[in-house]
Order: sequence, then C-alpha cells, then structure tokens
Amino acid sequence: MDIDKAKASFDRFDVNGDGYISPEEYSKVMAEMGDPYVTVPMAQALIAKADTSKDGQLSWDEFWTVQKG
Repeated sequence: MDIDKAKASFDRFDVNGDGYISPEEYSKVMAEMGDPYVTVPMAQALIAKADTSKDGQLSWDEFWTVQKG
C-alpha cells in the first residue's frame, strides 16, 4: 500500500481526528464497512499487536509501520 492510500485509511478509522485509532473507533468503522462482529475487545487485541507505545491506540507511525510491512 502506498503512503497516500495508507493515510486515507488511517484518517477513515481516526473518527474523531485526534491522530490515533482507538479500539472503539476501529470497531465502529468496521461495523460501518459491513463487519459488525469486530467488538471493542477484539479491536483492542488487534491494536495491541502493533501498539509499540503501549497506549492502547494506534498512532499514524504505528499504523504505517504495519502497512508497509
């Protein structure tokens, strides 16, 4: 994924525009995209895998690291 597409994806998930994707935002956007089964606890577990700062949410840098592989 190129950086522009990744940034657009990040911005879609960052519902409140604070620069982070929270588990609640992740779950909400997934439901809007047709997958209502991603619960907040599931989103927490997914985010934890890439959350290097261990703050419970994804920053742009953490998200981009995952996207670029």
